[in-house]
Amino acid sequence: MKRRPLYSRSGQPRRAGASAFGPPPFAAAPSEPARPGWIERGKAAFVQLYRDRPVASLLVTSTLIALALFALYDAVRGPTPPMSGNEFETRLEEALAERPPEPAFGSVVFQNAIGSIVRIEAYEDKPPDSSAPPTASAEPPAGSEDEDAMRAYTAIGTGVIIDDKGTILTNFHVASAGPKLRVTFMDGTQVSGAMIGATPEQDLAVIYPASMPEGVEPAVLASSLGLDPGDDIAAIGFPFGIGPSISTGVVSGTGRVFKTEHDKILTGLIQFDAAANPGNSGGPLLNADGEVVGIVTAIVNPSGNRTFAGIGFAVPIETAAAAAGENPL
Repeated sequence: MKRRPLYSRSGQPRRAGASAFGPPPFAAAPSEPARPGWIERGKAAFVQLYRDRPVASLLVTSTLIALALFALYDAVRGPTPPMSGNEFETRLEEALAERPPEPAFGSVVFQNAIGSIVRIEAYEDKPPDSSAPPTASAEPPAGSEDEDAMRAYTAIGTGVIIDDKGTILTNFHVASAGPKLRVTFMDGTQVSGAMIGATPEQDLAVIYPASMPEGVEPAVLASSLGLDPGDDIAAIGFPFGIGPSISTGVVSGTGRVFKTEHDKILTGLIQFDAAANPGNSGGPLLNADGEVVGIVTAIVNPSGNRTFAGIGFAVPIETAAAAAGENPL
């Protein structure tokens, strides 16, 4: 029996190998987008950071670039060869030689204390018919010729301002040398002064000026109890009327006793070797910080001359402050 050929009802021929009754072929699943790499993620993070915080992003970038340059330089330079002992000492000496020198001790002390220093002149009015020249113990003081011609200067010394009111500490033998006193401040201002207190047994006096210029800063006082032999000290004053002058030295000793030419016994003195001469009397003895630790009061010269021979004495500031009626330390 002869078979009839079969035809598709759809009117389309069957594809080879495909079953007319099998399931339809499955569609391919959509592919996921590829994840960005670390470079892309870094760029995106930087862009977002720059939008939110532009300054911070620039700092981060600069830091990273600097670290990269340092790393590159270190890699190119290679390991540093070790220095020998001689080479190390040579480089150390070169570095120390290039270092700017520190200011001198005396320069620092002078700048710290000079504003509180005053020149003191004791004098008496000359009689109108007197033609004798003034008997000054040093150079003629500053002032007009007419003014000086009417005065006989009997002593020139130094003082130091110890408070805002202008209270001045000095020596009794300076303040009592004449009936009248003239005080000259470091800006050139000259005023009359009056002795308002004294302890002659310690050769100390307190002077108060008639007025005080603006901007004057009192000295800083410090206890002398911490002084030891060999400590740096300085004296500022008007030796022979020249000044203000500074001399430096060391503490030679403490607790010294000195007999004056008037047979007065001064005790508990500071001995020092900074140059002091007539005119330094009443001036400050200063420590390495420019603080007043004593009042210069006497010098010793075995020859009998009134010039410095390496030994000076100062009254400790604790004793000198008592002459002012209170202890300002």
